[in-house]
Amino acid sequence: MQNKFMNVAIKEAEKARLEDEVPIGAVIVLDGKIIARAHNKMEKTQLATAHAEILAINKACKKLKSWRLDNAEMFVTIEPCAMCAGAIVNARIKKVYFGAYEEKSGCAQSKFNVLSNSGLNHVTEFEGGIEREKCASIIKNYFKAKRMGKSLD
Repeated sequence: MQNKFMNVAIKEAEKARLEDEVPIGAVIVLDGKIIARAHNKMEKTQLATAHAEILAINKACKKLKSWRLDNAEMFVTIEPCAMCAGAIVNARIKKVYFGAYEEKSGCAQSKFNVLSNSGLNHVTEFEGGIEREKCASIIKNYFKAKRMGKSLD
């Protein structure tokens, strides 16, 4: 089941890549059903907060008419950054599954442990490495193409 939802997040990341956005995708699942999906839109919106995770959280909250996403799970192609990890905790998301680890800025475990910090108002479970190679290759290939000046389609 995890791979099924991560593959939907990967499709969102591919949409971002085709829009020349950093290819990260996120999906929020509640009771085994997708309630929100999103991909990065920072370039399009020129908003620093337009990360896939934040956009997916906003959609899920709107759909449920609540800022609390208790019992929801998020699938995201890369380990969340500090901003996204904070939003995940604030939204009370139960568990996050992520693909690639982000050693420079990952805030599930690579750089900081925001999701599992017991000093915060909520602790979010997490599991990394779901479809790790697929997720890592999408982002690596994107930046490699950008450095070489190649088309992203």
